[in-house]
Amino acid sequence: MDRIIMHIDVNNAFLSWTAIDLLNHGNKYDIRNSYAVIGGDPKMRHGIVLAKSMPAKKLGIVTAETLFSAKKKCKSLRVYPPNYSWYSYMSKELFKLISKYSPDIEIASIDECYLDYTKVRKLNGDPIKFAYKLKKEVKDKLGFTINIGIANNKLCAKMASDFSKPDKVHTLFMNEVKNKMWPLPIEDLFGVGKSSSKKLRKLGVNTIRDLACYNPEKLYLYFKNQSKRMIDAANGIDNTQVQVINNIRKGISNSITLSRDLTDIVEINNIVAKLAENVASCLRKQKQYTYVVGVILKDNYFKSYSHQRKLKNPTNITSEIVKVAKELVKEMWHEESIRLIGVRLDKLVKTPYHQVSLFENFDNKKKENKLDTTIDNLRKKYGNNIVGNANKVDKNISKKY
Repeated sequence: MDRIIMHIDVNNAFLSWTAIDLLNHGNKYDIRNSYAVIGGDPKMRHGIVLAKSMPAKKLGIVTAETLFSAKKKCKSLRVYPPNYSWYSYMSKELFKLISKYSPDIEIASIDECYLDYTKVRKLNGDPIKFAYKLKKEVKDKLGFTINIGIANNKLCAKMASDFSKPDKVHTLFMNEVKNKMWPLPIEDLFGVGKSSSKKLRKLGVNTIRDLACYNPEKLYLYFKNQSKRMIDAANGIDNTQVQVINNIRKGISNSITLSRDLTDIVEINNIVAKLAENVASCLRKQKQYTYVVGVILKDNYFKSYSHQRKLKNPTNITSEIVKVAKELVKEMWHEESIRLIGVRLDKLVKTPYHQVSLFENFDNKKKENKLDTTIDNLRKKYGNNIVGNANKVDKNISKKY
């Protein structure tokens, strides 16, 4: 049976949720129909447009431009501050409603998720009819609209949900990729960032079709190991699974809001390595091992993304946790500016049950474990700064378990 995956995305989440909050508190008009934006305090580092209404969008106001610039385009523009605690509440209400129909939900960010519909298709019926039913239920019960993309994998479901907005249901099954996805500009392919799309344009790759049919050997010269993933994506190929996270949070996490936005993968990885060091050290202090490593990124639009991986064998070795965390960043980061980074360990166990592999070197594992323990002891005795890696990282990183 073919997989059926849905991508559910809130339309203009921050502005919609602020509008609902204001209406609940007696506001006489819906700001979604007025010249309105959600924006941070201009005196702080957040003085940019985080979300805009459709009327504001028609005047040329765009996400991430300064509030000063936006007000020049519309003198009657109203600016409303973000309310993250309310956004978190609305997000939880949405995911709670969706989870009535299936437990197989992956929360991709505060306002979007993937739903594996394959197992519940017989129970809930035709996926397209179900999507329209779910969309209506969200609108009637929660007061905002969503887009739903339906496909045979996560990538195509994500692409489908972005086709046209708001309040729409779109499909992008494998037999529709050539007609619906290939004609789109290369910038529209999920996972292709700004710098990659510029490089592809210079190679004559202007549409997704161009990339899908490009010579893999030639592309490898420019994109190395990323080339196969990019060509697969252009052909609608994606074998990643919907990653369900247990609601019982008994993990260890460490995150930091950065002093400046990061756009360089080396700098991002340096922070990730330091955070992973911290959570690994805490794991050993508690004499535990982790089966799941996760990474959280928040971009400069305040949108959070998370990605996790279940390990074959539990570990508390720093180098192994760092390696997985960096691989997750590589998979999930699409060259956007990052303002928050977090690393989380879940599914903790006391006993390191191990499945033997012919390719593992247990002597190396013992050496690494011994080195980690030595470093832990030195830091305990002389402070955290006595031993560290050579990478320059943000000094404000602190432990949050």
